[in-house]
Amino acid sequence: MRITSSPPHILSGPGDDMDLRWLFALAGGLFFTYAGVLHFTDTSWFEPIVPPIMGSATFWVLASGVVEIAVGICLILPRTRKIGGYASAALLVALYPANLYMWVYDVELGDGASLSPTGHVIRMFAQIGGILLSLWIADWRPGVRPSLDDLLRAKT
Repeated sequence: MRITSSPPHILSGPGDDMDLRWLFALAGGLFFTYAGVLHFTDTSWFEPIVPPIMGSATFWVLASGVVEIAVGICLILPRTRKIGGYASAALLVALYPANLYMWVYDVELGDGASLSPTGHVIRMFAQIGGILLSLWIADWRPGVRPSLDDLLRAKT
């Protein structure tokens, strides 16, 4: 499905019209960037879900915030969109243990809120969907190893 209007040049591929992949990359990029900024502006909200075995919760919250902002920017910019797709898939996999810890131990967030068992199941499926969507944005093909040049070519 293609939409006929073009997005602003910095966000579009060279001469490409806006399409669903672009829309999802932009939405994902804005989401990751916003979530990453929240890691710095409301650190205490995220700290409870860092498993104690990881050590300093503040360190991991800030480090993951940096990574989320970087992934978000990569998804938004056409030249790094494929890398951003792969990176966001990897990030969602890497962050899932914190979500699982939150689920298994019924951990409350910094504001005292917690998810119901149904909420955790929905979150798990949303995370799986996010991983698949990220791989689609990256234009991942099973069995194909893209070169660095392919990753930096603005096609999506």
